Amino acid sequence: MIHKSVLLKEVIKNLNLKPGMTAVDGTLGAGGHSLAIIKEILPGGKLISIDWDRQAIKNFQKILARESYDIPKRTFPASIKSNISDEHNSPFAFVSLFSGDEVVGYWCGVSENYANLDKILESLKINKVDAILADLGLSSDQIEDPKRGFSFLQNGPLDMRYSLEIEKKTAADVVNNYSEKDLTQIFWKYGEEKYARRIAKEIIRVRKIKRIRETRELVEIIANVVPEKYKRKRLHFATKTFQALRIEVNQELKNLEVFLEKAVKILTKGGRLVIISFHSLEDRIVKNYFLKESRDCICPSKFPRCACGHKKTVKLITKKPIQPSEKEIRDNPRARSAKMRVVEKI
Repeated sequence: MIHKSVLLKEVIKNLNLKPGMTAVDGTLGAGGHSLAIIKEILPGGKLISIDWDRQAIKNFQKILARESYDIPKRTFPASIKSNISDEHNSPFAFVSLFSGDEVVGYWCGVSENYANLDKILESLKINKVDAILADLGLSSDQIEDPKRGFSFLQNGPLDMRYSLEIEKKTAADVVNNYSEKDLTQIFWKYGEEKYARRIAKEIIRVRKIKRIRETRELVEIIANVVPEKYKRKRLHFATKTFQALRIEVNQELKNLEVFLEKAVKILTKGGRLVIISFHSLEDRIVKNYFLKESRDCICPSKFPRCACGHKKTVKLITKKPIQPSEKEIRDNPRARSAKMRVVEKI
C-alpha cells in the first residue's frame, strides 16, 4: 500500500507557513508532510526532518531528488551520536537545496528520537522555530515490512523498534522477560485490552516451554485465550496487545510528554504546533497538555486563590480535534482514527 499523509491539507493550513520560515517535522515517516512543508517555506526556509528510522531519511532524499531539489551527494542521515563522535566529518548540519544553480532553502535529516528536540536544535544553533508538526502514526512502510515485527497480519521477528540503531529492547524481550503482573499492566494501560490478564498468563505458560520469537506465535497465544466472539469483531483481536507492546518498547507516551513540553518552549511567538494522534492514550495527553498550557492558573478549583503561579503559553486554535473527512477515510482507511490538535505560542 502506498503511504498517504493524513490530513495533509489541514496540516499545511494550520501550520500557517510562509517563505523563509524555520520548521520542524518531528516524525518524517514517508515524507509527505515534510515535502508539503518545504514547498510552503521556500525560498529561504529551513526544515528539520526527524525520524528514528534512518531509512526514512534516506528515502526522503530520493523524494527531494524526484521533486528536482538537488542536495550534496555526501548527505546521509544525521544523528546526535555521530555528530559528537566525528568532529571532522559531521553530518549533523543543514544542506543546501538547489533548484538548478540557485540555493532555494535548507534541509537537515536527523535520525533521532523527537523527544531530543532541544538537543537537535542546539546542535544546529537554532534557538526558535516557527512551526512544528508531529504525526504519531506508523508509516505504511513500517507496518508492511514483516522484518520490523509491527504487524500481526504477517509473520516476522517480534521486534517493533522504531530505530534498530538507537533502541536495544525488542518486543520479544518484553514478552519473554517481563513478569505476569507487568505484562498485564502494560496490555491494560497501553492497549486498553480487557483480556490483558488472560493473555499475560498464557504468555508465561508458553514461554516456560520455549522462547517466543515471532509475531505469529504471539497471535496464536492471544487467539488461544480470547473468546470466539472477540475474534469476530471488526478490530483484529491482536490489535490492542500489539499496540501496547509497541508503546512499551519505544516508550511512546513518555516521549510524547517530553516532546510537547520542549516543542512549546522552542516555538517563536505566533508559531504553531500541530499534533496528529491515532489512539485515545495519545490524544488524551495532547489534549490535557494543550488545555493546561492555555490557562493561567491550574490550581484545584477548591483553592481560594492561585498558588501555582502558572502562566499560559499557548492559545487553542482547535477547541475540538480536526478529523479526516469521509472522502479521506474512503481513500485512506488508516486515517479513520486520526485526530489533529493545534496551538499557537503567545
